[in-house]
Amino acid sequence: MGYVIAKPLGENARYDLVIDRDGRLSRVQVKTGRLRNGAILFNTYSSHTHRKGVACRPYTNEIDFFGVYCPELGSVYLIPIADTARLSGTIRVKATKNGQCSQVRWAQPYLIDTLSIPDVVVGSQAGCVVTESSSAVPS
Repeated sequence: MGYVIAKPLGENARYDLVIDRDGRLSRVQVKTGRLRNGAILFNTYSSHTHRKGVACRPYTNEIDFFGVYCPELGSVYLIPIADTARLSGTIRVKATKNGQCSQVRWAQPYLIDTLSIPDVVVGSQAGCVVTESSSAVPS
């Protein structure tokens, strides 16, 4: 893909990495995705505990992408923050049980790396067509 990756110094940045592709810098927050029922789920917020309880803080206007690693599939995805909900993200790797294609966010356009694991299926499913998303990677 041709990314140059930099890590911010210190602990005060709201992002984990900066990627440089073709001279454009983008802020990336790294998350672990969990494979559940044919979809990869990940949080799009940070949480911390303080004396008044747990606080959740979304990354709105503070990052450009989520870098999501799914250990069950050995795959890495680069997902624009604009393609996620405020507190959660979901991308599908398998067809829905009801065959729905409309409003399904497929994982394939966001895939940037994968390990060789047998019987892993990504991409179009059940007659749905996956199209490349122009926002899937920085241009």
